[in-house]
Order: sequence, then structure tokens, then C-alpha cells
Amino acid sequence: MSFLSTNSLTMMERSLGFLWTKQAAILDNIANAETPNYKPKVVTFEESFREQLERASGAAAPRKAVRQVLDTAQIAVVEKPVSTRMDDNGVNITEQSTEMIRNAYQIQYVMSALNSDLAALRIAIQG
Repeated sequence: MSFLSTNSLTMMERSLGFLWTKQAAILDNIANAETPNYKPKVVTFEESFREQLERASGAAAPRKAVRQVLDTAQIAVVEKPVSTRMDDNGVNITEQSTEMIRNAYQIQYVMSALNSDLAALRIAIQG
């Protein structure tokens, strides 16, 4: 198995995809904070992904099962059926802003981990 197709690298790729989608949903929510009847978007991935990975790790061939989970994991964007205001808009700007900052830090962390893995590969190639 080559370095570029390891489970950890694939997991970082999936994590970045999730975090990017989540950031876009948060920005949509903030942009529509004053739109009547707007339901905030929520990105789901972490909980179901964690459960699938736990089940796969207990399988007869855990490496193959984990790889299959990594390759088939799906990100879902759903509307949160909550309305907190009289105009049926469910966006809480403070909550969304806080989540946006937290998400940006998570993206920065995953990018840092990815860069360190690729730097190790670069060193190995250069000798």
C-alpha cells in the first residue's frame, strides 16, 4: 500500500470535505439570518462516521472494513426544524459565529496534520 492511500490520509481527506461543507452551511445560515421562514442547515457526518468506524474495527478483517467505511462515508446537509423567532427563522447568529470560528480552527488543525504528513513524505523522497 502506498503512503498516499493510507487510511489516515484518506480520513484527513474526508474530514476536510466535511469541514468545508460545514463551513459553507454555516455561511449560508449567517447570510440568511434575516430571511423569513429560513431553516438553518446542519451538516451531519461525525456521529454516523464514528459509529461505522467502531463497527468496522470489530470486524473479522478490520483494516479492509475501515477502508470501506472511509471510501463510502457520506456527508449530509439537512435543515434543522427549529424556529426561534416569530418570523420562523431559526438562525442564531451568535451560535453560528461561534461554530464558524471553531470549524475554522478544526480546518487549520487538519491542514497542519496533512502538511506534516506530506513533509515527511517529501523528506523521504529527497533522502
